[in-house]
Amino acid sequence: MKKRMLTALCAALLTGANYASLAQTTTLVNPIMAGFYPDPSIVKVGSDYYLINSTFSYFPGIPVLHSKDLKNWKQIGNVIDRPEQMEFMGERMTRGLFAPAISYHKGTYYVTCTDIDHDGNFVVTAKNPAGPWSNPVKLPQVKGIDPSLYFDESTDKAYVLYNSDAPDRKPLYPGHRTIRMYEFDAKNLKVVGEEKQLVNGGVDLSKKPVWIEGPHIMKRNNWYYLYAAEGGTSVNHSEVVLRSKDVWGPYVPYEGNPILTQRGLPADRKDPITSAGHAQFVEGPDGKWYSIFLAVRPYEGNYYNTGRETFIAPLTWTADEWPMIEHGEKPIAYSYVGNFKEVKQKDARPQTGNFAYTISFDKALDPALLFLRTRDDKSFSLSKANGLTMNLKPETISEMGNPSFIGKRQQHLNCSAETALDFTAKSADEKAGLVIFQDEKHFYFLAKSTDQGKPVVQLFKSTNDKNLELLAQTPVAADAKKVLLRIDAKGDAYDFYVADKPNDWKLLKDKVDGKFLSTQVAGGFIGCVFGLYATSSGSPSDNKASFGYLRYSGNDPMFK
Repeated sequence: MKKRMLTALCAALLTGANYASLAQTTTLVNPIMAGFYPDPSIVKVGSDYYLINSTFSYFPGIPVLHSKDLKNWKQIGNVIDRPEQMEFMGERMTRGLFAPAISYHKGTYYVTCTDIDHDGNFVVTAKNPAGPWSNPVKLPQVKGIDPSLYFDESTDKAYVLYNSDAPDRKPLYPGHRTIRMYEFDAKNLKVVGEEKQLVNGGVDLSKKPVWIEGPHIMKRNNWYYLYAAEGGTSVNHSEVVLRSKDVWGPYVPYEGNPILTQRGLPADRKDPITSAGHAQFVEGPDGKWYSIFLAVRPYEGNYYNTGRETFIAPLTWTADEWPMIEHGEKPIAYSYVGNFKEVKQKDARPQTGNFAYTISFDKALDPALLFLRTRDDKSFSLSKANGLTMNLKPETISEMGNPSFIGKRQQHLNCSAETALDFTAKSADEKAGLVIFQDEKHFYFLAKSTDQGKPVVQLFKSTNDKNLELLAQTPVAADAKKVLLRIDAKGDAYDFYVADKPNDWKLLKDKVDGKFLSTQVAGGFIGCVFGLYATSSGSPSDNKASFGYLRYSGNDPMFK
């Protein structure tokens, strides 16, 4: 009797408002992947989410991140992590791998992507998303960019769709593109049958839409939804949707397009999020729908150094079954609340909001660290005593090879990167230190070297002709083998510091032009990276430089 009464009492307490008060919620903070994490693609497998992004000519390529709650992400591997799979030697940093897409079917994970200058479109597979991933299988018939796979569970058929040329390769205007599709043999990893054009130009060809790209198909309530980016990946970026009762079309556009954009909002709004598009839909842990997409956080106008980042927003379905994210009447929010439990990842580095951590080099390299174009294991070593020790290779970051460089993304507008350097230069050509790097022609290098036989710390700016412009210099004590180096980012400016002991920082030069490192000035599609870098500037050398750690902290006002 007492047991029945207790059960009834518990049931009563868990009804109505009392039940709602016990429901768990999670605050999703934008961006969910801060810094240079563009062109996101996501797949849900059971209760697990896997996210990938473009990496262009950085190596390893295409990070794989895992989450249980769409908020807390842990990098578990990289799709292209072996030089024999692919390397990007001779390619500019903003080339390489464009817009990957991840999917899952019957125990196998698939990633499709475009190597823009060499291999074209390809597919790789894995049984475990952490890897190993297969060697790339080329898809030569798929002419274009941004391929994605769609598996139709109702017919057990697969399809590959992608951005391609205008009809008959005759564009009516600049940016005139199409979405095309093949049936796909998922077992033998090849296309089947004939290509068919699904979309010409975009939502409305008469309005000359540009760059219909990043396409995906999903099925819901017997409708096939084809959704894609439109407008180009800048301030006019958007996401549009069309649908059909047949996977091959015809696809009819939604009258309420675009379903995501920020292009019509006031330019002077506080902490703007702009350039939103390149979206993918996913069902959340609460059974509701969400969209992940790329956007940027400029510090002024269209100036930003953090690259295109990964954001999230709720997706709703209209009464007539069209998806809607944010039409552009209001700004994308820096946070949304989901009705599900937060699940933190063990040993995961923070990726959103303000945070700080130190990367040590006594074990294996963090999978998020980046090389230029390939990985040369003979050029560096790791140890508890010395940290990361790099050979001084002749290659420089002004060239398109593989210099001694290991970098970490700049993830905040306002942030700091610091290292401890153990290095003695034998000549003025030998330099090692900390670089803030946008591309081969846009970087600042805070380096220890020698000038007229005396040790110095110098600040260099890149130039178009691969030479370095000296901006500032300070002497270093002759017996000071170790120095501390720090770069502070403050939106449109960078400050550079040096110290011979902890917490004794001396300003070398402040208010250095940060817009020089922006995508607006440099062009391309990548974001800034703090790099540990050692070079002998074209000369042979047997010298080495050791970096004790890489310490990073970010402190943006929108997260306070």
